[in-house]
Amino acid sequence: MTLKSIASLVLLTLLAAAPAFAQNAARQLESFAANGNTLEIAVSDGRYLIKPYSATVVETTFIPKGEQYDPRSHAVVLAPVDVAATVKDSATQVELVTPGITVTVDKKPFRIAYRYKGQPLVAEKAGYARKAGQDGLEAIEFALADGEALYGAGARAVGMNRRGNRFQLYNKADYGYGNRSQLLNFTIPMALSSKRYAIHFDNPGTGWLDFDSRKDGTLRYEVTGGRKTYQVIAGDAWADVMANYTSLTGRQPLPPRWAFGNFASRFGYRSEAEARKTVAKFAAEKIPLDAIVLDLYWFGKEVKGTMGNLAWDKRTFPDPQGMMKDFARQGVKTILITEPFVLTTSQRWQEAVAQKALATRADGSPYTYDFYFGNTGLVDLTSSAGRDWFWNIYKDLAQQGVAGWWGDLGEPEVHPSDLRHAGGSADEVHNVYGHEWAKLIADGYRKDFPGQRPFILMRAGYSGSQRFGMIPWSGDVGRSWGGLQSQMEIALQMGMQGMGYMHSDLGGFAGPVLDDELYARWLQYGVFQPIFRPHAQEEVAPEPVYRAPRAKQLAAEAVRLRYALLPYNYTTAFDNSQTGLPLMRPVLFEDSGSESNVDTGAIATTYLWGDSFLVAPVTEAGATRKEVYFPNKGAAWFDFFSGERHRGGILETVDVVAEHIPVFVRAGAFVPMTQPVQSTKDYSTARIDLHYWHDDTVKQAAGKLYDDDGTTAGAFEAGRYELARFASRFDAGRLRIGIATETGKDYAAKPRAYTLHVHNVAARPRAVTLDGKPLAYRWDGKRRGLTALLPAKTALAAEIVVSL
Repeated sequence: MTLKSIASLVLLTLLAAAPAFAQNAARQLESFAANGNTLEIAVSDGRYLIKPYSATVVETTFIPKGEQYDPRSHAVVLAPVDVAATVKDSATQVELVTPGITVTVDKKPFRIAYRYKGQPLVAEKAGYARKAGQDGLEAIEFALADGEALYGAGARAVGMNRRGNRFQLYNKADYGYGNRSQLLNFTIPMALSSKRYAIHFDNPGTGWLDFDSRKDGTLRYEVTGGRKTYQVIAGDAWADVMANYTSLTGRQPLPPRWAFGNFASRFGYRSEAEARKTVAKFAAEKIPLDAIVLDLYWFGKEVKGTMGNLAWDKRTFPDPQGMMKDFARQGVKTILITEPFVLTTSQRWQEAVAQKALATRADGSPYTYDFYFGNTGLVDLTSSAGRDWFWNIYKDLAQQGVAGWWGDLGEPEVHPSDLRHAGGSADEVHNVYGHEWAKLIADGYRKDFPGQRPFILMRAGYSGSQRFGMIPWSGDVGRSWGGLQSQMEIALQMGMQGMGYMHSDLGGFAGPVLDDELYARWLQYGVFQPIFRPHAQEEVAPEPVYRAPRAKQLAAEAVRLRYALLPYNYTTAFDNSQTGLPLMRPVLFEDSGSESNVDTGAIATTYLWGDSFLVAPVTEAGATRKEVYFPNKGAAWFDFFSGERHRGGILETVDVVAEHIPVFVRAGAFVPMTQPVQSTKDYSTARIDLHYWHDDTVKQAAGKLYDDDGTTAGAFEAGRYELARFASRFDAGRLRIGIATETGKDYAAKPRAYTLHVHNVAARPRAVTLDGKPLAYRWDGKRRGLTALLPAKTALAAEIVVSL
């Protein structure tokens, strides 16, 4: 029977005799019924609401007796759809069946379990329970299979497989951390399993997420109160799990193209003169630059006492609008730091109090307290008055020429528990504060600058923050090899949780450490992470233009490679906006490792950058060798720099050189590149170097190049884009490469010339043709490469045939 057909049906009252493995010794199923798209189950101590959002996402909510259903979710944006779910009733079970996930409710003893396409996923163990004792935590427990690996719980550095840890859910900075950190700025209440499912606990309240720390096969979510709601997300492959989770919580809109360039950033530029000098030095050194980030000195000469001014200090920045215009003419955007703390000594304190912009005490007066920067209040981002006050400041600065925003200390860094927000207590709001901050800016841009893509750099957030365009970073990491070693894990795990732009302060932030080798290796890694932003305390310069000659040279090479890869990186970012697949991907996405006897689920030291690259950062001083896992048994990978071929499915030790980190490209990959420019203001896809890695094992392959104006919000959805699709087919000694270009309804195509580079061509081709006509080419026997220039065409549809 269908859900609708039993809309008013109440069946079966049972007495439950609960053995030890039952969810709750007193819990009994009393009845079930359907209400629209929701299956309602009455039990002795409350009721369950189970509803599918899709065939791959099902939500379960428990409402204890005496509590009301709270429908509010900070995370979920997907509207449930009719998936033709059916309900099956038997003597022992009630089943909610969708084309994907089946929810099975055992009647005696009461138990809820989930299957996906007939295969078991996960089951509640003790289900919901309120813990006795002083902490009063409420818990939901699930049973784990032996050997099941767990990922998630936000930004941590504890190892890729996080099973065995109990994680606090309370966003908090960890200043100067190294290769390990149990608690950082993003504590997302989500667990992902090696069985390719995820459980998202839809409640931002403070608590704990226990990944089987007691070694009793239990996943345990513990919270101080609020919703007892979770979603189970499943998929055939990891890409499906990512797509399904981000369809539930929202996808990252494509950032402005300049966000993929190089940033000048430090704590901090103390004056307009210093900022101008730095930008000029990048131009003089011919090191590409797209943005400069101004730390808190833009609103005050002193670190302490001025936070909350949020207005230019004209003593040190006498002509900020002129400065920003001059930078913009050079293609350099200006980004400003902002914090949600308004000191009682700041110029805006009385204004913030008068406009009721601040969080309060129980009596309604502004809550003030001391922290490092002074005596402060906190902007209440859950109140309309607080949001309006803060946004009007942003709006005014944006109209002056500010192009991007840095939200710092947004955990919030100090957040007393008895402080009150319009949206709840401090503990209820804490983990969602940065999320609401990003939403404020995104909503403001949609209202007042609807054509612009915002740039929102944030240190804290929550499930779904990616849909606001949040660019997260990993906090105040120490300037150490340990600090570098933790960054891949943090970025990979956050990408699996929807936050595809997690990145680090390149070179490390904390500590006056001058280590040119560490600096160069961190920036070389930065080429293949989402945002390229060297940033550190000023005692040791983070900008390459101020480093010693050799470090400057290596850093400049990394920056130029970053710009050469802009077409590929921007296309990868487009894919993320459409599918939720992260830019950085763990190798476990490729295979299980079972064929190679390698635990790929534990690997973070080698990862995938987009569809095509395999990257192995150098994270130890003086390294001359590096262990690399090449996924996909039977596949082939090529050294990006030397062309050397490597077999997939093996763990191999490769040589390391100073000039770059080990980077490999999969056989059959199309990688569009271009010549570096000084800034993305000069970027163009009129001439593209299209690289293809041929191998006899690849019979067909595909790739693409996405392009738009780089600035317009929703350009793809508005039809203001161009998409070139590449395809290869190899048979009977002939390699065929096709190019077909489509444009949106509101996009004027421009001529584009391709220089085609086919790698791993062992012998001179017998012939090369373009649309059946001979095509001039060069073949380099030493490098085993073929190069051919394709003439520029406005609407290019072409086939190149290489006869080998």
